[in-house]
Amino acid sequence: MGRLVGNGTPNCGNGERQGAHTGHVRPARAVTRRPLSTSPFDAPPPAPPAEQFAVQDQVTHDKYGLGRVISVEEDALVIDFGPRRVRIVMPCAKLAKL
Repeated sequence: MGRLVGNGTPNCGNGERQGAHTGHVRPARAVTRRPLSTSPFDAPPPAPPAEQFAVQDQVTHDKYGLGRVISVEEDALVIDFGPRRVRIVMPCAKLAKL
């Protein structure tokens, strides 16, 4: 253990006190990394393009069942599922074109 500083805190010998926060914060690491060209693992495949829907397309939904697109908006679809019409914001993993 090092010497005691004037306030009774042990000194590490390099000018910093033991257990004291120095105020230096390391930046967060990048979430994704580029694959190395010599890596035996392939880069992840690119995401598939978003599915395009048009009016009168027949669709199926995990919760609502079979339906038909009656309106296409910029970020949503209005779908007629028989007894109800539902507005679904896109992209939706539970919706598939038939």
